[in-house]
This record gives sequence, structure tokens and C-alpha cells, in this order.
Amino acid sequence: MNSNRFTNGALGVLAWGVALLIFFPILWLLLTSFKTEQQAFTVVPNFFFSPTLESFKMALAQGSGYWHYAWNSALTAVASTVIGLALAVPAAYAMAFYPNKRTDFLLVWMVSTKFIPAVGVLIPIYLVYSAVGLLDNALGLTLLFTAMNLPIIVWMVYSYFRDIPKDIVEAADIDGASIMQTLFKVVLPLALPGLASTGLLALILAWNESFWSITMTDHSAATLAVYIASFKSAEGLFWAKMSAASVLAIAPIIVLGWFTQRQMVRGLTFGAVK
Repeated sequence: MNSNRFTNGALGVLAWGVALLIFFPILWLLLTSFKTEQQAFTVVPNFFFSPTLESFKMALAQGSGYWHYAWNSALTAVASTVIGLALAVPAAYAMAFYPNKRTDFLLVWMVSTKFIPAVGVLIPIYLVYSAVGLLDNALGLTLLFTAMNLPIIVWMVYSYFRDIPKDIVEAADIDGASIMQTLFKVVLPLALPGLASTGLLALILAWNESFWSITMTDHSAATLAVYIASFKSAEGLFWAKMSAASVLAIAPIIVLGWFTQRQMVRGLTFGAVK
């Protein structure tokens, strides 16, 4: 009994330690955003200082373009998530309920595309985008985000569909329901928690994407990743302003995650217990 208590206590301490280790960079980012540039640039860490909102004021100044970048981030993230789900749901439905001998290979191949470094396909994509006029274009960035997240979305939706008993689909077929009726009236309502968590994950991944945003956009379609990078100049790194910009960039997605965490956990554990 005592050994169990000791084990549980040790695991609890370990869990809190890991949680603090993960949260510390965010805490330090938040603290730095309330410092002056002189305080942020000190070699010795300074935990006690007089907070100031000067960096936030400059980050939100009219010339900074924060709202322009935030709108582009929201537009491309939401659009790519919607398009990704629209493409993934029919594909996952077909593979989950009407599999063939190539289904497993197709799933593995889709996931294997995530192993390719983004920089490895940068030049051909850049040349194609330059030829068709999609550089610094919201549509072009949305298509990139969709392609980037589509394998993950398909895999997640497929796993949720696999947890739905096939007897339900077969019963709908016997009752004369078409494939589309079965999908929209039977399968999707049952898999709604999983679809919601998948959509939230895809939204977060698209919102946080920086490589393609920085390399494929300049200003018109630039997202918050470009906005944050703009605080690095030939004069050096403006740590306080960059931290304030980073806080403003991650705040919307943190708030969204906070209010939807129950739905996300419910979706991620969908089908875990039969």
C-alpha cells in the first residue's frame, strides 16, 4: 500500500515537472513581452522587473500590419481545414467501409509523404507557383496547407470511421439508403466528435505553419509567421517586440484550444472504449 502511494506520488511529481518544463518557454515568452528591449537583452535572466506594454503597443501600431497578417492566418487556416475535411471524408469513408487490396498501401504511402523534408520540395513548388502566379497569394498558401495536412486528416478520419460498426452501414444499405445518405445521415453524426478534433488539429497545424508562409509569401498573403520574422532586421533581434508579436500570434489559437479542449479530448478518445 505504501509503495503504491510512493509510486503515485513520484509519478505525480514527474508529471508536474514535465508539465512545467513544457510550459516554461511560453512563460518566458510572456515575461519577455512585458520587458523593455534593454531588459530583454540582458545576459542574466531577470524575473523581477517593472512590466510595460510598450512592446505590445508597437506590435499593434497601425504601421505594423498585425490585423492584416492575422486575417491571412485565419483565412488560410480555416480554408485549408475545410477543404482538407471535404477531401478526406469521402476518401476515408471509401477506405474504411469499402476497402480493397491497395487500401493499406495507400494509407502507408500517404503517411510516408510526411517524412519528406519541406525544403526538399521547395524549389519545384516555388517554380510552379511562380509560373502560375500563386506566389504571395492566399489561394496558393491555402492549397499548400491543405496538401500538408491532408495525409494526417485522412488517417485520423479513417481511424474514426473504422471504429463505427459496419453493421450500421450494412443496415442502412439494406434499408435502401444511398452511399451519400449513409455517409451524411448515419456515419458523419456518429463520427462528429472525431471530425471536430481532426478539424481543430488541422487548424492549429495550419495556423502555426511558418516555413511555407515565409518562403512563399511577401506581404499580400503573409501570415503571422512573417509578421514575427519581420522583427529581425540588420540592426539585430528585437526580443521584446518579437516576444509581444509572438504572444499576439499564439493567443487566438490558445484561447480556441482552451474553449474546445473538452471536445478535442472527446474526439481523440473516440472509440477507445468499446
